[in-house]
Amino acid sequence: MGKVKITETVLRDGHQSLIATRMRTSEMLPILETMDNAGYYAIEMWGGATYDACLRFLDEDPWDRLRAIRKKVKNTKLQMLLRGQNLLGYKHYADDVVDEFVNRAIGNGIDIIRIFDALNDTRNLESSIRATKKYGGHAQGCVSYTISPVHTDEMFVRLGKELEEMGADSFCLKDMAGLLTPYRTYDLVKSLKKELSIPVEIHTHATSGLGSMTYMKAIEAGADIIDTACTPFSGGTSQPPTEPIVAALRGTEYDTGMNEELLNEVAEYFRPIREKYIASGRMNTKVLGVDINTLKYQVPGGMLSNLISQLQVAGAVDKLEEVLKEVPRVREDFGYPPLVTPSSQIVGTQAVANVITGERYKMVSNEARNLVKGMYGRTTVPISEEIVKKIIGDEERVTCRPADLLEPELEKAKRECAVFIKQDEDVLTQAFFPKTAQEFFRKRLEKEYALDLDLLDEENSVYPV
Repeated sequence: MGKVKITETVLRDGHQSLIATRMRTSEMLPILETMDNAGYYAIEMWGGATYDACLRFLDEDPWDRLRAIRKKVKNTKLQMLLRGQNLLGYKHYADDVVDEFVNRAIGNGIDIIRIFDALNDTRNLESSIRATKKYGGHAQGCVSYTISPVHTDEMFVRLGKELEEMGADSFCLKDMAGLLTPYRTYDLVKSLKKELSIPVEIHTHATSGLGSMTYMKAIEAGADIIDTACTPFSGGTSQPPTEPIVAALRGTEYDTGMNEELLNEVAEYFRPIREKYIASGRMNTKVLGVDINTLKYQVPGGMLSNLISQLQVAGAVDKLEEVLKEVPRVREDFGYPPLVTPSSQIVGTQAVANVITGERYKMVSNEARNLVKGMYGRTTVPISEEIVKKIIGDEERVTCRPADLLEPELEKAKRECAVFIKQDEDVLTQAFFPKTAQEFFRKRLEKEYALDLDLLDEENSVYPV
């Protein structure tokens, strides 16, 4: 079989899962050269929630982070996570934004772009895959793993083949809720390896306690790459741990060939950082536990904490069990979407509304309406006419690729932030998060020129922007 490759997630999914993506670039930089020499296949360090969190909470430019990491990591591929047509936001963006974003991401140092869609609607991956190939990146087609009566091995293989035909350079099965079980994984990976000619990567979370066992069976079935996090940022709602898995494979036909001394240095470096976040309360010990009920309710860790906070606001925390039972029912009504951003929030919020109002679909969010209407894409199975009628009445439904309905957006974003632009990438920040972007740009200008921006006349700017 040869070596198994390891993608390290500590700089993205590891801290996104455990400390809500709050690790700072300054905390990453000192260990990068060691990580670069440890023998990872790739380091996942961008995308997902990192872009939003940098701007909103850390007062950092996400593009600066990418460039700073690329400068220090010279041997190892840098990887990012992209939500298909949603890119790094929570709605679909026009194709011109997709093309320009991928161009800039690769131009600033990204090698591998993992591209997924919340509904596994492969039409929503077309533009990103095409742009990644166009600008010389590695396009990894990704399918979100979930469990339902219709999510069979055959379905996952069919989706994998679709992505390979679209030009994907590798395939990833993304198990964001830790739902994969060891023997199911073995059978599924066997089927994927039989039908696909591109490398197969498996991504899971340790939430249910099965993650490391799942990886061992995936490897025995022929998986080429697995995603792990260095020990201090592993386990719980994060990935299984890197060093123990590398040690378990040592001396076998699957030996990773990685430098275990350097891996240990990486773990030693991140240990005090972890302790700092535990002491500050940012890393809640609840996210570090094992919960086998994950398999029952299929609710990812981030979604669970979101449900609890919604119930706290409504003064109805005692109804959590009811809500957890309602989630699978709403999910079935909505065509069995995988529970991943943004569908997890849509399904979860609807389940809370159904339980609190005491009447199913009495209150429906705009996002739920848009999901039923087809604005996010095609659901796994068609939504019943009864649910469609109840939620959107006689409104016309979208049957085309949703992005086909969007006008180009780049020029508008450019106009909106013209007075603030320091780099071409600022236009993309504006396109993704207009309000957050403006606040970030203003702070940046104030710092740079010590200006009172209330005096800034956007029409007649004389400031050196």
